[in-house]
Amino acid sequence: MSLRFYDTASAQVRDFEPLVPGQVSLYYCGATVQGLPHVGHIRSAIAFDQLTRWLQARGFRVTTVRNVTDIDDKILAKAAASVGAEPADGVVPDEQWWALAYRFEQEFSRAYDALGVQRPTYEPRATGHIPEMHALIQRLIDAGHAYPALDDSGDVYFDVRSWPAYGSLTRQNIDDMQAAPDADPRGKRDPRDFALWKGHKDTDPETAAWDSPWGRGRPGWHLECSAMVTKYLGPRFDIHGGGLDLRFPHHENEMAQSQAAGDGFANFWMHNGMVTFEGEKMSKSIGNTISPAQMLAEASPRVVRYYLGQAHYRSVLDYRPTSLQEAAAAVERIDGFIAKAAAKAGNDGAAAGPQDLPEAFGTAMDDDLNVPQALAVLHETVRAGNTALAASDLDSVRTALFQVRAMTAVLGLDAVQSAGTSAGPEHAALDSLIQDRLLERSQARAAKDWARADAIRDALSAAGVVVEDTADGAVWSLEHR
Repeated sequence: MSLRFYDTASAQVRDFEPLVPGQVSLYYCGATVQGLPHVGHIRSAIAFDQLTRWLQARGFRVTTVRNVTDIDDKILAKAAASVGAEPADGVVPDEQWWALAYRFEQEFSRAYDALGVQRPTYEPRATGHIPEMHALIQRLIDAGHAYPALDDSGDVYFDVRSWPAYGSLTRQNIDDMQAAPDADPRGKRDPRDFALWKGHKDTDPETAAWDSPWGRGRPGWHLECSAMVTKYLGPRFDIHGGGLDLRFPHHENEMAQSQAAGDGFANFWMHNGMVTFEGEKMSKSIGNTISPAQMLAEASPRVVRYYLGQAHYRSVLDYRPTSLQEAAAAVERIDGFIAKAAAKAGNDGAAAGPQDLPEAFGTAMDDDLNVPQALAVLHETVRAGNTALAASDLDSVRTALFQVRAMTAVLGLDAVQSAGTSAGPEHAALDSLIQDRLLERSQARAAKDWARADAIRDALSAAGVVVEDTADGAVWSLEHR
């Protein structure tokens, strides 16, 4: 099967052929850094990380751009609210808007890193691309698709009526749309026109404004992404991604302004689904939210990564109180096999790679990134590997081990090492200490000192070390807590 992805714009699964053979250009929307990351942000990043890893496994050179929106109404409002505020969670008194944005940008980076999301090829900030935004606005004005505000406010708007395809991404009729709430409608020809440039207001910080041909001001949200993606990936590129909630108005407006300016823009639009809490939309007002930080407090990063990446990217991912426990059990089965197989089959120094992927796994991933089916192949390979272990079939054990390692690499699970499975120096030191204890236990068992043997095992268990007796001796792993 050839690579096939669902394209939101055409509402169908299409064969994927990159614009440049052997290379893929991917842009997906990053964070508006107004606060701490929420679980939807992280799910989206993991979905597009899986996409990137799969394209790389298929031999493509992938250029990934993920933006940072570091100037926005919400950021300015949060900074304004900090004036005179008391120190609190997420609040720094009298914080400048640019300091607030940078502080939360770092929180996003820490969350991405903790969960094994690869750094993009480039991560541009909106505030670093003001000249490109000015150039795009001028192109739209020259083409008759944008105009300065009628009230001399310094705003510049996109004229949605001038672009017949407006609404095509989300298949909406323009007359059924609500007014764009991003600026006072008094300066607009049509209340649905959206802001490309926002004139400076007396209530805005002086640092949140740049000179422009239309007066001092700052960019509109939608304009930022169009300017950044075309600077780094060109006027036409392969894939634009983001959360389903961004389809309208953000992506609809991005597509309209870019194509109206003469750019081909994205060949594919891919959107990941939302995260719900026991079937309901997460909402702070009703108290049914869970943050990435809360998940990481309950389970290891490897388990959280597994949970957030296990559903099909386009589907809703539903969180339940038992979700992380179920994910931990699945990860334990995978890690347990890897530990036992590596101990029994040894390591000849070769690394697992795309050549070790089972055909069924590749077929699933080629079919619109069908991760649930791919995980089924992974777990079936683990079961087969355990059967081979029981039969001491070392060739089959080694084959299964390399297949499992190759699949976990594609899914990003190898990028989030649990202690006890890492090959780093910390693991080597821990392994040396535990092996000494296991040797003591083995000697106690040989001397039929069962009380001593049980005491050693209980002490290891209390420290979170799981000991499993096999025909080839005891092996250990860390309990997922």
